[in-house]
Amino acid sequence: MSGGVYGGDEVGALVFDPGHYSLRVGYAGEDCPKAEIPSFVGQSPDLETIDAMDTGSEMKNKSKYHIDTVSLNYPKKDMEVSTYMKDGMIDNWDMFEKVLDYSYKMIIQSESETHPVLFSEAPWNKKDRREKICELMFEKYNVPAFFLVKNAVLAAFANGRSTGLVVDSGATHTSAVPVHDGYVLQHAIVKSPLGADFLTNQCQQFLGDQKVEIVPPYMIAGKKETGEGDKPKWDKKPNLPEVTKSWHDYQCREVVRDYQHAVLQAHDVQYSEEAVGSIPHVPYEFPNGYNDEYGPERFKIPEALFDPSGLRVPGGGAMLGAAHVVTTSVGMCDVDLRPSLYGNVVVTGGNTLLQGFNDRLNRDLLNKTPSTMRFKLIAANGSQERRYGSWIGGSILASLGSFQQMWISKQEYEETGKQQVDRKCP
Repeated sequence: MSGGVYGGDEVGALVFDPGHYSLRVGYAGEDCPKAEIPSFVGQSPDLETIDAMDTGSEMKNKSKYHIDTVSLNYPKKDMEVSTYMKDGMIDNWDMFEKVLDYSYKMIIQSESETHPVLFSEAPWNKKDRREKICELMFEKYNVPAFFLVKNAVLAAFANGRSTGLVVDSGATHTSAVPVHDGYVLQHAIVKSPLGADFLTNQCQQFLGDQKVEIVPPYMIAGKKETGEGDKPKWDKKPNLPEVTKSWHDYQCREVVRDYQHAVLQAHDVQYSEEAVGSIPHVPYEFPNGYNDEYGPERFKIPEALFDPSGLRVPGGGAMLGAAHVVTTSVGMCDVDLRPSLYGNVVVTGGNTLLQGFNDRLNRDLLNKTPSTMRFKLIAANGSQERRYGSWIGGSILASLGSFQQMWISKQEYEETGKQQVDRKCP
């Protein structure tokens, strides 16, 4: 057994699940993460520590990071907002390190040396990044043990499956990842760039066409009630700091995102004006008091997730809808595996919480599945379970007795270095 056993009830392993929308952090064995930290981080020049002696370049490099919801959403002068993620992988390591520091200090509130750490990663993660995270955890945080698992595998585990096709629809994209006996079949991963951020862009465009002014809450001191579709009456807060464009845009997107969550719905059959014409409209009020009712566009915007052919964006015809992503992925797998993939289609990711997403996907896939196959869609009912699918899978895995011999121990890392992560973590 490699490097002793870490398991037992008293050792709390930590599970980190980074995504484009947020980083989920918590203790293994619990049913939901302790905290969800936004993947967007504010960065402003640190005026207190800049010495008079610093030259130009040093001055630029000293910056203060604003992490987590509270300090990120408070208006400050010169605070730029950016993310450390790119294409499902960690891109800006300095910023990510700051977020990890924050997690240990404010959320875990315990020494990093005492907890083994399980990290989730994108199935297409690159070798150098896997080694980098392994090195960071052992060298900087001195963790006793570390392990890296593909998030699709974890999402399957969270739904009680070790084989299945994981459909993960998150912030930046929707992907179909075939998992067989806890291993990802790399050659058959299919992803499409249609995710929650894409819907946010479509909503923003739609509201722009409707001439709706989007005013983030930080600017509003008070508002008066107005009639439906009337011009809003609101007062601007006095003496606001001069905020950067990136921060203001981020705040506007948050408003649009709220609109998106409250109003959008996937229609259960293919969208047509007649079908949705009879469905009652839904009222929505913006932070500045402007309110209106929304009808057909509630269904029209999310339709692109399932049928992107009608999109007015370059390359719209080449994009794949959610059901198409699934069938393409299954088609790339071995014939013998297909029945077990069609029989276990696991749905996870925050974007699947869109009203009616599962019903529509189920319907589209029933039409596309060959008649000889048994098709079954597996989706957790609770919104928690779908949003934190891969975190919960990590929590289950890291607390299993049989998993305890799998960890890469500190001793192994010191003997063989960061290459160990490629040998031990599939």
